[in-house]
Amino acid sequence: MKIVGLDAQGSRCAVTVELTPFPPLTRGALTTLQVNLGYRCNQSCAHCHVNAGPTRTEMLADELIDLIPEVLQHQGIQCLDLTGGAPELHPSFRRLVEQARALGVQVIDRCNLTILNEPGQDDLAAFLAHQGVRVVASLPCYSKDNVDQQRGDGVFERSLDGLRQLNALGYGRGHAHRCLDLVYNPLGPTLPPPQAALEADYKRELAALGVEFDNLLTLANMPIQRFARQLERTGELTTYQQRLQNAHNPANLAAVMCRSLISVDWTGQCFDCDFNQQLGLTSPGPIQHLRDLLETDLTIAGRPIRTDQHCFGCTAGAGSSCGGALQS
Repeated sequence: MKIVGLDAQGSRCAVTVELTPFPPLTRGALTTLQVNLGYRCNQSCAHCHVNAGPTRTEMLADELIDLIPEVLQHQGIQCLDLTGGAPELHPSFRRLVEQARALGVQVIDRCNLTILNEPGQDDLAAFLAHQGVRVVASLPCYSKDNVDQQRGDGVFERSLDGLRQLNALGYGRGHAHRCLDLVYNPLGPTLPPPQAALEADYKRELAALGVEFDNLLTLANMPIQRFARQLERTGELTTYQQRLQNAHNPANLAAVMCRSLISVDWTGQCFDCDFNQQLGLTSPGPIQHLRDLLETDLTIAGRPIRTDQHCFGCTAGAGSSCGGALQS
């Protein structure tokens, strides 16, 4: 198959790549509803696969926010995973968290840490702690230079400030209802290193800075959106796509997140995962919108999942998901 790449001089050219179709997948039980509340963010990270940033205005409408607790109850969903952008910037973020927690549903806040220091968010950390929200915080390295290169000048120090706020409230110290996990993703087109070994490095380096956390989750960068364009400019896109395919581990297929998760975008449309959402690859079958999850005769388990070449990013090596590596 020929796809467009860049040669050594930076000129566009056709490159032949041997692409193997991704294996077919079907759904298991639905345990997690992942909702993108909108693309507005206080940062513009180089690796961001949703192209989020301060100038984005897309936000989930309140009438759709109101459907979420109904869907959680109707489907018996155990976990509400809130993402963005910075999900905390949605005006109804706190109301939704309170409603989900009142139902006994676990809530994950995918937090960029610097949001805890933004004007108007002074009490955000205390709110998360009071509600028992699990915080999954992006910190792509324990090195100031690497973090600032990927996320902007000053982000590392602001992230440490956010982590210290959470630690002061009991996060990161093994408390079941104040869990603090960090997310690592590589700076460039490489696979993450072994998760356990890197977690030990993170804990050692951050402890020296007075910071604690519970778990490290390693994620591979997906060759889509902003990151894909960055790779195309440097002539590395085709090489990275081939690297992911060559590192495919069939043992990861049973645990990929799309088998137990449905992803909802800011318009209420449903997708098999967050990456399919950003590529506009809608789910096959009847689950097209959040409202469809309220149908009484809807069967989810056993339905096919839409896959494509980027899916090798989830099965390469030790695997990658919103919960980190799939294999030890």
